[in-house]
Amino acid sequence: MFSSFSRPPRAGYQPLESGMADDHKIDGQAAPNDDEENAEISATEIEHGDAGVGGDGRDDQRVTLTEEDNKRIRRKTDRVILTILVWVYFLQILDKTILGYSAIFGLQEDTNLEGNQYSVVGSIAPIAQLAWQPFSSILIVKVPHRILMPVLVLGWGIAQACTPACRSFRSLLVDRFFLGLFEAGCLPLFSIITSQWYRRSEQPVRVAAWYGTNGLATIVAAILSYGLGSIRSPILAPWQIIFLCTGLVTIATVPFIYWKLDNDIPSARFLTKTERAQALERLRANQTGVGSQNLKWSQVLEAFLDVKTYLFIAMSLTNNLGAQVTNTFGPLILSGLGFDKYKTTLLNIPFGAIQYLIILAVAWAAAKLRWKSITLLAILVPILAGLVLLYVMPRGEGGQAQNTSALLAGYYLLAFIFGCNTLIVAWILANTAGQTKKAAMMSLYNAASSAGNIIGPLLFTAADAPSYLPGLRSTLVVFIAMGVAILLQATNLWLLNRQQARLRVAHGKPAHLHDRSMDHEYVAASEDEDSTRNGTGNQAFADLTDRENDEFIYVY
Repeated sequence: MFSSFSRPPRAGYQPLESGMADDHKIDGQAAPNDDEENAEISATEIEHGDAGVGGDGRDDQRVTLTEEDNKRIRRKTDRVILTILVWVYFLQILDKTILGYSAIFGLQEDTNLEGNQYSVVGSIAPIAQLAWQPFSSILIVKVPHRILMPVLVLGWGIAQACTPACRSFRSLLVDRFFLGLFEAGCLPLFSIITSQWYRRSEQPVRVAAWYGTNGLATIVAAILSYGLGSIRSPILAPWQIIFLCTGLVTIATVPFIYWKLDNDIPSARFLTKTERAQALERLRANQTGVGSQNLKWSQVLEAFLDVKTYLFIAMSLTNNLGAQVTNTFGPLILSGLGFDKYKTTLLNIPFGAIQYLIILAVAWAAAKLRWKSITLLAILVPILAGLVLLYVMPRGEGGQAQNTSALLAGYYLLAFIFGCNTLIVAWILANTAGQTKKAAMMSLYNAASSAGNIIGPLLFTAADAPSYLPGLRSTLVVFIAMGVAILLQATNLWLLNRQQARLRVAHGKPAHLHDRSMDHEYVAASEDEDSTRNGTGNQAFADLTDRENDEFIYVY
């Protein structure tokens, strides 16, 4: 039932010498000269392997590094790569969030929106993202990240800055379509970058660091809307000032991204030549590669024929479909407190703070437990509890809350929804190898997320106001279905690991290998008993998929 598409795995390579050239020594005996330190790794992209290794994916020698080296390289990577990811993803979420706040500062009246036109404007961005996903997966593989990311940021920054010029439903629709188009590749690209620079044990917390800016953007958007919305200008309306300021900040970020971002480890300017070789070596145990610009249609086909693809799609769809309950009940509960539009805006700050803390907490828990499935199932408990509170608590006439504290508690419990996406992304990255397959998987994940954002509002209709009980019942079913998908995926991955063990035995390798990529401390190849005795790990950079590489170990 759970068996995935399988192609004959590539036979293991012969063991490599564990020594290293003199200019790669780190004990001070033969330090490289300045020219060598600043040079890029000479072997760049070749037809079949990852960047920085030979064309067959086999590196000529293994480089030695200690746990201290591992930590130093990780800190350097955090300072440069993670900082960029956090800031740019924050801007993307901020630019999307601003639309919701603009509604209370006159956007609908000034642009003459009628009926459900405002809802259509809010839905057009995910529609654009859904339509653009196939192209995003190709661009992520073929276009260097140092070029692709600035272009995407510039595109949605211009769209954001042009929003104040919109005066009609049609112009808003076009503007938001292009904003969604340029944002479509953001999450898949950021996920791929994270997988190319970090060990599997490090990825959940790094994904949480940039995805967690959902909460920070909610806080900042509320504060900006409160401050900028209070400005009185004879030229621009408050909502126009908000859009213009956020758009210009996004555009101003573009030169910084191009200046600091590197395409991959072999071209990393913030690392020395020795550190670049060590940075590659520390990712060997991932068995997922470190990047390739070769688009392989066989990997796309494998992604579509892999059972776990559809289970991850189901998780993404259900989570983002159910997340629409916050958009429906947030305004209802907060308006029931009787505050004006400015104080209602500020009341979203605690919700954003809870989002951020939850995202970081669940990522930390997943990294410690190593079981993402168990952590995801645990997150569903407070989500279901929040939905039950919203369902059973009575409301007064007109939807005004009689049990404000309980309803507000139920609403804040729904912040756990945002922790799910972080773990799903990290789970996909940990269980997918091959550059093209990873890009395809993340694009499918984002497409499912967009579909959930489009379909979700249909669960809540005006006829069910003010209680929206049918919508709440549907949302409960959605999250129960998500729990079933999680259990099925964990079972599927367990069966895949058993299949991998049988393949290793057939190729003369031990059935069971220890997954060093999930260890909290780095273990050098020379100290890894499996690697030195059996010659494993030699195909880690061959741009093989998880089904092609018999040494790949799936993470539950």
